[in-house]
This record gives sequence, structure tokens and C-alpha cells, in this order.
Amino acid sequence: MEPSGGSRDARPAVTPVAAVLPAGGSGERLGGATPKQFCAVQGRPLVSYAVRAMERISWISDIIVVVSPENIETMKSIIEKYGHKRVMIVKGGITRHRSIFNGLKVFAENEFSNHLLQKPEVVIIHDAVRPFVEEDILSKVVMAAKEHGAAGAIRPLVSTVIASAADGCLDHSLERARYRASEMPQAFLFDTIYEAYQQCTDYDLDYGTECLHLALKYCNTNAKLVEGTADLWKVTYKRDLYAAESIIKDNLSQQVCVITNVKEAVAQVGFLLHESLKSQIKVEVVSISLSKNDSYLQNIFSGQCYNFICVNDKKYAIQETQQLVDMLEKSNIPLLYPVVLILVHLDISENISFSIGMEEITRIKKCAREVKKKNILVYGLLIQYK
Repeated sequence: MEPSGGSRDARPAVTPVAAVLPAGGSGERLGGATPKQFCAVQGRPLVSYAVRAMERISWISDIIVVVSPENIETMKSIIEKYGHKRVMIVKGGITRHRSIFNGLKVFAENEFSNHLLQKPEVVIIHDAVRPFVEEDILSKVVMAAKEHGAAGAIRPLVSTVIASAADGCLDHSLERARYRASEMPQAFLFDTIYEAYQQCTDYDLDYGTECLHLALKYCNTNAKLVEGTADLWKVTYKRDLYAAESIIKDNLSQQVCVITNVKEAVAQVGFLLHESLKSQIKVEVVSISLSKNDSYLQNIFSGQCYNFICVNDKKYAIQETQQLVDMLEKSNIPLLYPVVLILVHLDISENISFSIGMEEITRIKKCAREVKKKNILVYGLLIQYK
């Protein structure tokens, strides 16, 4: 059976691409002592989700996280704990624009010569408190930036924008249909946005918030606006943390990958599972030989699926189970969310009274207990199939 299509090939025809994540906010509007980017969602800091969203995309070469000086050690510990790669921490400024400027300097200025990175053709700017960003929208803004010099995600306004007069009464309102909310991610030709920041006035650096406006004001670059998805919202208030947790839990149950070997009877079970589940969730079926350590399976494990059903007809499948677990660990998927691995043993023998020996059961249970510590939940199922 052919695996179903996905967006893993949505790669922009441009290299290299880097990302700058400003994460220096104080979280004033959230309330509490912990800045919102370091608040835990499902036991994991919010900033880690944003970093992982970038990290899992192979065509993003470097990820720059800009944090306030007092949070540098906290960010270092997050990177170490969750095994983030291709990440550099940069000290932020006193405002958002000054922090982003510091992040860009890593690629261009001698001040950072000890850590000078290859200058990207395109740079993505994305808030560390917007954890739900997919490769598709990142690819779209990058390709649009390559063509137009700058690009950014937008969304329809939810509420009408009004202006108040000095006496506190209504002065005027904006026609909502004509306006859009500027969201993240945004992308720029590096030379364009870096030049804009170099020319910035102190007033813009201290009071401005819109990067697209800087590109227009200082480089005469009119950004391409790209319609974004509803999940690009920013965690601002405490209630947003609860919403983020709910979205994460919901996402975990939206997709399952069924892995079978190439034998006809086993592959047929995979097809039947696909047919029975496809009306409820997204199902991808892959028929491969695990012994070959198939590269496509590695791609599956580095994707966005966290539920796997492995169907086999081997009497003793503990070795195959361990191989799958090892591949999942190497993918770092369990660092982000819990992974569910359901092992379906298919009995196609003529002997109706099939049973696995107690020794094998003990080994499977022991394996399940061990990998649970690594955030991998293993379940077993025996099916007699004629």
C-alpha cells in the first residue's frame, strides 16, 4: 500500500533560512512571576514548543532565541533538558525591536564574532509564545519573502477597531472588512530587514512593534500578506495557557500511522484499519520491511504523528518493538508529546489455540515499563485472523 501524501516536501526553494524567536517579554498581562514564554503547558515550557516547531523543519538552518539577560540560564537549561538542536541564545534588549535586532546581529556583526553564523538569504521572525505554527505557513511566508522582500501572516479582525476622543467618547471606527490582524510568522530577505533595523530611529526601536512596517518605512519594501490559519494566535493571558493545553491534547488524537510488513495478509489488515478509522481521524498506512530500517519510516517519526499501530505476524516481536522504540527516541518526538505505540500481533496460523509464552509476555511488559519513562506508551493486542 502506498503511504498517503503529506506536507513534508513543502520546502521553499531557498537556502539557507534562519529563524529569530524573540522571547524576552515579561508577561505582564499574563500575571504571576513567571514570564509567559517559560510557563508550563502539559509540563513543558511554552518556548520549547515554539523552538520545536522550527527545529523539526529541516530547511531551517539556525534558530536564534532572544531572551532577557536574567533568563539566559533558564533558556540554557530548557535547551539541554529537551535536547533542542541548532539553537543559539542571544541576550535581548529592553524592547521587542531591540531584541529582534540583537538576534539579527548574530549573522552580521563583529560584536558576535565568536558565534558568527552563516548569513541566511531569508530570515523568519516568530514569537516564542505562538507555539502552533506549521511548516505550510512557514514555507508560504518564506517563498513570498523571497519574491517580494517581506511577507507576513494575517488573519481577519475578530472585533471592530474604534478610536476614542479626548473626552473618552467614540471618535470613529474602522471598517472591519478592510483591515486585517497582523500575525506571525513573518519572513524577510535578510539584507532588507537588517538594513531596516540599522536605519531605525530610537523612537521606532523603543515604541514600534511591527516588523513589516520597518521594512516598508526604511527599505520601501511592500510586504506580501499571506492568509494564516486560526491557530497562529499568541498566548497573552492566563486563559490562553488553558486553551493551548486543550489544543495540544486535541492534536494528539487527530492522526494515526499504521505500520505493517509487506506480507499480503498483514498489509490487508492495515488496509482494513485504514477503512474503519478514516472517517474519525487522519490515517496513514505504511507497508515496509522494518529490518531495512526504512528511511521513509524515519521521516514518519520526524513528522507530526504521535500515535502508531504496528501490525506483524511474528510470534516473538520484542526485537522489532525495541527497534521501533529506538527510532522514536532518536526522532525526539517523545520529548514533545507522549507517543502511543500499539503492537498488534496477527495470528494467521491454523492452530486456533495460539498463546505467547509467559517468558515473552514478561519481556513485553518489562519493555513497556521501561519505555514509559521515556514518554512512550506501549500497548499489545493479539488477533486471530483467518
